[in-house]
Amino acid sequence: MIPLNLPPFDIKLKKDAEGDILVHDFLRRKWLKLTPEEWVRQHFTHYLVEHKHYPAGLLANEVGININGNIRRCDTVLYDRQGMRPRVIVEYKAPHVCITQEVFHQISSYNSVLRADYLIVSNGLHHYCCKLDYEKNTMRYLKEVPDFTEL
Repeated sequence: MIPLNLPPFDIKLKKDAEGDILVHDFLRRKWLKLTPEEWVRQHFTHYLVEHKHYPAGLLANEVGININGNIRRCDTVLYDRQGMRPRVIVEYKAPHVCITQEVFHQISSYNSVLRADYLIVSNGLHHYCCKLDYEKNTMRYLKEVPDFTEL
């Protein structure tokens, strides 16, 4: 896998019986096939926990939601302390996938159901974060992902 624009971490890898490389997802507490998108997800979730102080207990990977009768999965969601309200939604793409308007449309469709305060999109090389204000009906792009204490 290629180096990403994220801090390194102690990644846990192993091979399965078929020779596929697996990565341990510390949030889901299970081994998953290492794909380019999973490479980004694991780096980014570690970045959020280890460098941006997001509590691991408030993060969830592959969260299922119903959009117009179709089940979709948000890559990562940060919930509030009560565990009821999504605060941040993160959408990951593989490093070779460009972040386009279509990706923002995808995360916006998830947010039409979840109504999070922040949306983040990353392919591991480029990261975009925006803050939503529902009262003023505005969206503001941030220079960087906020620390948990700033949410």
